[in-house]
Amino acid sequence: MINVGQVNKSLEKLKNKNGSNGKASTSIILEKKYSIEKKTPLISVIIPVLREEKLIESTLKLYSIELRKKYNIEIIISDGGSKDRTLEIAEKYADNIVKHEGNHKQTIAEGRNKGAEASKGEVLVFINGDTFPQNPEHFFRFIHNWCNENTTYKDASALACPVYVAPGEILFKDKIFYKIHNFYIWLLISIGMGMGRGECQIIKRDEFFRVGGYNPNIAAGEDFDLFRRISKIGKIGFAKEILVYESPRRFRRYGYLRILLSWTINSLSVIIRGKSVSKEWEAVR
Repeated sequence: MINVGQVNKSLEKLKNKNGSNGKASTSIILEKKYSIEKKTPLISVIIPVLREEKLIESTLKLYSIELRKKYNIEIIISDGGSKDRTLEIAEKYADNIVKHEGNHKQTIAEGRNKGAEASKGEVLVFINGDTFPQNPEHFFRFIHNWCNENTTYKDASALACPVYVAPGEILFKDKIFYKIHNFYIWLLISIGMGMGRGECQIIKRDEFFRVGGYNPNIAAGEDFDLFRRISKIGKIGFAKEILVYESPRRFRRYGYLRILLSWTINSLSVIIRGKSVSKEWEAVR
């Protein structure tokens, strides 16, 4: 079970350290009552959520007003139908909130797409509700420079980055897994295969919409599918200079072997059949 107290403690430490189905769907976009800047945001941070009341406030606090102004960032919450306090909390911090009001269960791919449709940024940063940058200041400075072609990845259409568990929660087995898995993602990207975990995917707006965004019919493996399609029209970069922390809650509940098997089966199914084996991705809270 996730140690919510430990995650929030880790988030708070970072905050102090860094300054501060193809089915037809119905969504409601709530514009924030205030706007940080009148100009078009350069970076749109899109956070898909579902019942994240335990973590969402600590996560959103990391994206301080000062940070948003400095790097011209907008925060968009795309909610999949939460019935807890997720939206109530998000309204205090997000610039835009997209609410799913359809009768079907929304996939995370559909949620990300809805967030992208409501965005204005030149760069779209898709980051999960239980995931946050190790150093927000450095993270957005790097993305800002990449957008302005001031990095070695200037020719890339999209970026993946290393994913780890926050120091306060990490176990020895986590260190082994993440080291191997991050190397695996880097290797696939290096040989020209599109790969990148949905915990954090950074994509230039034009390329995202050019390939049609995430496939809303894919319940699992939608992140791999998107980068695979982008790699056919452009380059994917693996930015080792930045990293994000994710909650290990899914691994704690199901174990690494079961999840790796699920990832493998769904990835192969996406490649061969164009859809995942899993019909839905269970939310672990």
